[in-house]
Amino acid sequence: MKQQGIAGAMQAQGIADARKAEAVSAASVGLVSCEACQLLSRPANVHEPGYCRRCGEKLEFRRPRSIQHTWALVVAAAICYIPANALPVFTTTTLGEEEPDTILSGVAFLYTSGSWPLALIVLVASVMIPLGKLAALAYLLITVQRGSVANNRERTQLYRIVEFIGRWSMLDVFVAAFTVALVQLAPLTSVAPGAGVLFFAAVVVLTMLAAETFDARLIWDAGVRHGAPHG
Repeated sequence: MKQQGIAGAMQAQGIADARKAEAVSAASVGLVSCEACQLLSRPANVHEPGYCRRCGEKLEFRRPRSIQHTWALVVAAAICYIPANALPVFTTTTLGEEEPDTILSGVAFLYTSGSWPLALIVLVASVMIPLGKLAALAYLLITVQRGSVANNRERTQLYRIVEFIGRWSMLDVFVAAFTVALVQLAPLTSVAPGAGVLFFAAVVVLTMLAAETFDARLIWDAGVRHGAPHG
């Protein structure tokens, strides 16, 4: 019985040591990871880590004021999102009659006219994706500021999805331009851009910049500070 107790204690200690080892980050052992090629390097010094030996990218332990910059961009994008959907994105002129259209009214028009695949593309690309990116970035910022140690892997994957979608952010603008081009093909019909286009473009640019300024390594820092296992 005594040997079993000793074996159990050693096993528990081994699990605790393994969990502690899992929580070690590169920064905590004096290393810095390159954000471009992910190479771990020994920094030149604490204040100026230097440049990556592999790709030449400037090294940073953490992006300075990443949370503040990302919050500013997210809030600005959220503010622009309202007029982007409320104001007309283009005005259609047919036989001298002008009719302004917002994004949602344009989706409704495309759906009722039988072009439901295009209506679905416009709805997803111009309404749901920007809103989803804003919600995801806000969630990541809040959990990082609260020092959450749960679901680190899932949150990192969520950030990678947001970052990947950001590379295709100009798809939103392309969809709007494609819709305008289709309307222009109709006889005796012309289209002029509205004020909503400027706010719509601002949302696209601001969300793309917000994803770039957020430092995903901050997700794992709370686990290192609390000695919690990663994941």
